[in-house]
Amino acid sequence: MPARDFFHSISRIGPVQIGTHRDRHGRTRTAAVCTAEGCGWSSDYTTRSAAELAARTHRCRIN
Repeated sequence: MPARDFFHSISRIGPVQIGTHRDRHGRTRTAAVCTAEGCGWSSDYTTRSAAELAARTHRCRIN
């Protein structure tokens, strides 16, 4: 049996990837995750526009 795709509609703004998924309650959520090594920032949002705003304003603390 193939692995299930959890994220779809994936896009990228700078080092941040944004993807849509369903949470454990079946609601559609949008996650924003920083892919910079050592950063570790991620967050879930109810709307895609909120995730895109967070991605645009995210600043990594890694020097």
